[in-house]
Amino acid sequence: MSPPTIQTHDRAPDPAANPSLNRGREAPAALNPYLPPLFITLILLAGNLSFGILEGWSKTLLAIATAIAAEMALGHIFLHKWPHPASAYISGISVGILLRSPAFWPFALCSLLSITSKYALRFRGRHIWNPSNFGICAMLYLASQSVASLSIQWGNNFAALLVIWVLGSIIVWRARRFNITLTYVVCFIAFSFVRAHIVGDPWQSEVAPITGPMYQLFIFFMLTDPKTTVRSRMGQCFVAGAIAALEFLFRLDSSIYAPLYALFWVGPSALLIEMWIDSRRPGALSTSAIPNQKAARA
Repeated sequence: MSPPTIQTHDRAPDPAANPSLNRGREAPAALNPYLPPLFITLILLAGNLSFGILEGWSKTLLAIATAIAAEMALGHIFLHKWPHPASAYISGISVGILLRSPAFWPFALCSLLSITSKYALRFRGRHIWNPSNFGICAMLYLASQSVASLSIQWGNNFAALLVIWVLGSIIVWRARRFNITLTYVVCFIAFSFVRAHIVGDPWQSEVAPITGPMYQLFIFFMLTDPKTTVRSRMGQCFVAGAIAALEFLFRLDSSIYAPLYALFWVGPSALLIEMWIDSRRPGALSTSAIPNQKAARA
């Protein structure tokens, strides 16, 4: 007589058979769009309450309102849908934090430029500039007599810095972009030793900028924007290192907006190179249409 058959259940549980599994997975996923806005709001509150980094609450609110209004209008016109406001909120609040001007109009114009760039400056269905990076760099170039960018540091308040770095690391890790932040920070610190040796300044003064609120926005939001980063993890690390290298050269030339300018040039260039490489692969036309179709339906 043959031995009794032992049935093993090594398959993963079926979510369709157990709806509670779906609910458990959907709850964290539903929170994902709100985590970055909550985090950037924390940066704003910590920076303003501790060091007064804002030009004024009214100017920041104007930047946020303009960004959300532009996103809603342009999304409805070009995509025939009402976009989720989280991305526009992040762009608007970034403008409110990073831009400095005694007037109100630069905040509204910068937010409008940032959001418009998502719809006007596209290639093969993708926008290639980080919106707030594009808007702020455009304002610094076109209206340099009227605007500046944030240059305030956190000082010795390492408690606020530690909280922001821990929360920011968790968020970018969940988004599978922590490799970008880590690569950039390691490269920045390495280049700070080189800069200190070249210019003769103490190493601490060269590494200090990375503790400021501008860099918190830069390494956790601008660098890791999923819409404007290349796909492969190796490519992401290479691009982050290239941005740090170009920033190093800009800072040697005494550019105080070096990280913004470096991302402005390297980020879109990397995306265009990736698209060119993809276009030369067999079957690229048929496969590249799939993400664009999904993006149009999203």
